[in-house]
Amino acid sequence: MIIQIKGNVKYPITLDPSVWIFDDRKILLEEAFNGKKGEEKPEEFSGQDSNRVKPQVHNSIKKFNKNELLNNSYVIPLYDFISNAEVNESASKVSLKSENETFDISLEQLQQGLLQFAKEGKQITADGPAYFYFHDGSNKDNPIKNLKEIYIH
Repeated sequence: MIIQIKGNVKYPITLDPSVWIFDDRKILLEEAFNGKKGEEKPEEFSGQDSNRVKPQVHNSIKKFNKNELLNNSYVIPLYDFISNAEVNESASKVSLKSENETFDISLEQLQQGLLQFAKEGKQITADGPAYFYFHDGSNKDNPIKNLKEIYIH
């Protein structure tokens, strides 16, 4: 269960949400839209802070709380993944392709978006591998599910 980023990018990449549980960039789903992150600078939330080391996973591996990981739902910001794909300057829009539908969004919405990869401590499998949320939480109750491909035009 993977998600491909391809199209108008320098490096098409494949995302494997099953490994993000130990990634320090993960955010509790409950905290992603409660205003707590909104109080931070937007570049901190979107991953645009050029001074931080990417990605850091060692702290989570050393300090994770097993019960917390097995009971919580998590999202991860998309910015670093999109940055690694190196979107071409001519890119103008994005298509999120699910199993049966395609959703067109702006490149900015994608870069600020979040992917939910764990629900109640479990990998999303039935309608996954991930759910897409807009940064503002406008689709919090109705995320884009069954995400299979991110195609940049």
